[in-house]
Amino acid sequence: MPQTEAQGAGNGGISGFRLFGGPGSRPRWWTELPLLLLVYGAYSAGRLLARGDVTTAVDHGLAILRVEKALNLNLEHPLNRLFTAHASLGVPADFWYASLHYLVTPLVLVWLFRSRAVHYTAARTWLMVSTLIGLVGFSLMPTCPPRLLDASHGFVDTMAQYSDWGWWGGQASAPRGLGGMTNQYAAMPSLHVGWSLWCGVMLWRHGRTPLVRAAAVAYPLLTTIVVMGTANHYFFDALAGIAVMLVGLLLVRPVRRGADRAKARLAPVLAAVLPGRTSPQGGTGPRNGDGPAAGAGRAGGRPVGVGAATSVTHASVVSGGCQTSAGDRIPHQRKPGAEPGAKPGGKPGGRSRGPKGTRPAGRPADAGDGAAATAGGAART
Repeated sequence: MPQTEAQGAGNGGISGFRLFGGPGSRPRWWTELPLLLLVYGAYSAGRLLARGDVTTAVDHGLAILRVEKALNLNLEHPLNRLFTAHASLGVPADFWYASLHYLVTPLVLVWLFRSRAVHYTAARTWLMVSTLIGLVGFSLMPTCPPRLLDASHGFVDTMAQYSDWGWWGGQASAPRGLGGMTNQYAAMPSLHVGWSLWCGVMLWRHGRTPLVRAAAVAYPLLTTIVVMGTANHYFFDALAGIAVMLVGLLLVRPVRRGADRAKARLAPVLAAVLPGRTSPQGGTGPRNGDGPAAGAGRAGGRPVGVGAATSVTHASVVSGGCQTSAGDRIPHQRKPGAEPGAKPGGKPGGRSRGPKGTRPAGRPADAGDGAAATAGGAART
């Protein structure tokens, strides 16, 4: 069974982060996978629908560039010149941009699902909510990336320059011939940076080795450099990607509460549709106490052990202060020598004792031992 990190489960999942809520039932892959595919499909389709006007997108891109230059924050130009002049930097950067966000993000999700299940649901919710917020940004502010601006602005599309090295063509990181299936003006915010930040936070908080911690810091930083050096994003796009992730983090708890309320409202409907198969704990199958295993623990409609407990209760008729033997109603009614099977010398007998430390066959190991001990003590008083 995958590790679920019982420690810290009661204080809100991720230790020290109350935003991540408390633990719930462990998610199942056959429900998680369709959910993730549905959200990513909606995100991809939304990007295509949020194309906007090209002129407006170019205007937005130029406005961002002017503001960055005014603030001396246009880091894209020196990085792009560096990647353009040195293939040893440009080619790995293009592979990084075209591949890693499709590989690292799912791998971190799977790792959380298998090894940090207590924290998985909250982490997945954070990623999904932030992705949908990014989709809203693409719709409201279509932005032309630096590589698609006029050449007079000094940017080179490294993906097109080094297209012979990889599977991509001249249209972003899409495979050759599939450039029409991506929205090249979805630059604001940069979810390459946003997703890499999410991966970094997950690796930092749940990693256990210095190497994992180092990767947690290096991955988002290098991704930010790559998206600017390949002329796919502005520096402000990267900042917007970080802001989107912060807003998504703040929305994790209310979104999860809303999801819990929705589940609670759907529970009676599911119970009506599937009578006898939905338990109060949200699972299926017999309820607690039902089924053959539970029936095996009953004798004649009464749970095993009830009769023994009742006989023990009636064996001690009055309180211990009265020093009454088992079965007597008057203190000292029986004398030690009058008990059936008593041995000469006043000690009760009649039962063969086995080796020291063992019980006679057929004698249950229950509270009757205590009653017999009480009775023996009273008889010797």
